[in-house]
Amino acid sequence: MTEQRMTLIAPHQRTLVNDRLLIGAHESIAGGIHMAFARAESVGCRALQIFTKSTNQWRAKPLTDEDIANYKTAASKSSINHVIAHDCYLINLCATDRAILQKSREAFVDELRRCEELGIRYLNFHPGAHMGAGEEGGIKTIIDSLDWAHEQTRGFSVMSVLETTAGQGTAIGRRFEQLAMIIEGVQEPHRMAVCIDTCHIFAAGYDIGREPTYMNTIREFDDIIGLQRLVAIHTNDSKKPLGSRVDRHEHIGKGAIGKLGFQLLMQDERLMHIPKILETPKGEDLKEDTMNLSMLQTLAMVGRKK
Repeated sequence: MTEQRMTLIAPHQRTLVNDRLLIGAHESIAGGIHMAFARAESVGCRALQIFTKSTNQWRAKPLTDEDIANYKTAASKSSINHVIAHDCYLINLCATDRAILQKSREAFVDELRRCEELGIRYLNFHPGAHMGAGEEGGIKTIIDSLDWAHEQTRGFSVMSVLETTAGQGTAIGRRFEQLAMIIEGVQEPHRMAVCIDTCHIFAAGYDIGREPTYMNTIREFDDIIGLQRLVAIHTNDSKKPLGSRVDRHEHIGKGAIGKLGFQLLMQDERLMHIPKILETPKGEDLKEDTMNLSMLQTLAMVGRKK
């Protein structure tokens, strides 16, 4: 396991921190997938999350050679080197309805293929909702779904990235143990990684808003899953209180987690190399992204609260 002690950025190093911060946001692909780079760069992102197709469709038209070329050209010219894709929200890899389950599996494979064509290494997805089948049954179905999808995509470099959830309804993924069971259960665990969503884990009961419990949370994640599997952090405050199991994102420092939680996150040296991506509400002018990115930069720079 990794070193458990949290190391904060020393005061004399803080003038360099902006060059090291891997912070960014989820941006729209309106006008073409490649357009997300310009939007991200306009607000100062160094990391980016995108959809590779419309989120309200099971499948979309295949990517054309022009789509792929435009994306790769934009990526090659961009200062953003860390890109993660998020799958369609319709997908439920443990659906109890067999028709929906098969659609979900096929759609997930399609998402993996689109990422592979674009050269995106990480596909983030929600584990699924068991719809009354129970956690054990749901986890088994997710494992079967992932094994089937990975079998269809032999030789792909893209990784399947499990996202932590708030546990709303029958959603699986609110406890680190659930994600570990999925990873340990699949036939190809080397194709699996994890994304922490700060809003989700807080709503699930992990108190990251105070130093002792923040430390305990990161230690628990490392013990159960391993920090080596963490490839992204969705950096969202929470509209709802600790343990509410309700997924509602809020702007940084304006929710129940609060500024201290994000200060601890931004100054944790163990997580410095992990892209931290906003999924907070915003308008077309992206001014909210600018506000939240600025807040993360400030929290990375300020002295530690007593």
